Amino acid sequence: MNLCLLLVSKQNPSCYNYNTKFYIILHHLMVGLDIWAAVSLYKQEAYVYFSLLLLFLLGSSMLVQVYSWLWYRYDDFKMKTKIEKKPSQCQLKLLHVFQLGIFFRLFHDDICAFIEPQSVQSLYRKRADAESVAKFLRQDLRILRFIETFSESAPQLALISALSCCVVQFLSKAIGSTLSIASFLTTYDHSMRTFLPEKEKHHMISLVFYFIWNLVLISSRIAALALFASVLPCFIFAHFICSWLVLFFFAWRSKTSFMDDPRGEWLYRTTVGLIWYFNWFSVAKGMRIRSVLYHAYILIDICILCGLWCWKMSTDPPDFVTHPLTTAACVVAVYVLGLLFKVIYYTFFHPNLDKDKLKGATITEEQPEDEERSHSVPTRPLKATDNKRMRKLAENFFC
Repeated sequence: MNLCLLLVSKQNPSCYNYNTKFYIILHHLMVGLDIWAAVSLYKQEAYVYFSLLLLFLLGSSMLVQVYSWLWYRYDDFKMKTKIEKKPSQCQLKLLHVFQLGIFFRLFHDDICAFIEPQSVQSLYRKRADAESVAKFLRQDLRILRFIETFSESAPQLALISALSCCVVQFLSKAIGSTLSIASFLTTYDHSMRTFLPEKEKHHMISLVFYFIWNLVLISSRIAALALFASVLPCFIFAHFICSWLVLFFFAWRSKTSFMDDPRGEWLYRTTVGLIWYFNWFSVAKGMRIRSVLYHAYILIDICILCGLWCWKMSTDPPDFVTHPLTTAACVVAVYVLGLLFKVIYYTFFHPNLDKDKLKGATITEEQPEDEERSHSVPTRPLKATDNKRMRKLAENFFC
């Protein structure tokens, strides 16, 4: 339940303390809003919406646990910290069955970030190793949080937004969830940029544009779904199934290669279809044309959803909606505005690199030649590029 909002930057203690306090507050706020929304729905005897809310929470948790377990298996259960080595494979499986696998990952990630070497002679090596392991673990957690965002937070936001059309008290939950999703996507982009060469690192202005266009596009998409669901709640399920089938087909045709076995890859493509229902996600290199087609499809879909909502408002107008046509036009205009911000971002701020220019193209750390000849120490993995899953996503995003 918004677990990985606790992921923070741990590059130095002061930064960690500052960000920890912020994310802990945000985490508890989102958990509190989840509980408050569930209790409110139950008290109002809205059992269908209450059941859907629980379905989103439990379904998302199960999906993320499956990914976590598969990644442990893909890595041949090679544990990188002493804490990871404590449970056996059977115990680790039980942790995931009881939905505790992500808590376990988060716990040993926090411990790893605070490893303090005891020997002054090995200070640099141990600290570098600890940072490398912590980055590997944190990147896996960010990918899991990305999946959780679109399997729990986005559907939950659509549900709460639909209720907000009729019950204003749910509006704060909807606004908080929207900001949370856009904020996480910005930190996710920051994680992928750790694979860029130093000269390609972004400035603050690029983060601002990335945050804005994600916030605007997601807000418009969620608003259109919420408006449609508020007047035709039964048809929203048919809309989701039909849209997901189309998007899943294109995910399959994209020939993704993210997971390490065929069954895992089909699970990934299924998840991509779910993500694309809410927002664009690059799953292979050279997806620019497909991105344009995707946004055209979503824009048409938003126009249809808003048009159906306007028709329903005109045939059975409620008291609280006075200008349905203006409302629908604003939702469409906001999506177009988001596309404009996205074009600006990709034109001026998005780096376009070849695969070999990303960090981690090789598995050894760059060292001076004299140092390599004078020491017989084996080469170590690059600090920020030892996570093959995050690197694959970075290749899809930047190449």
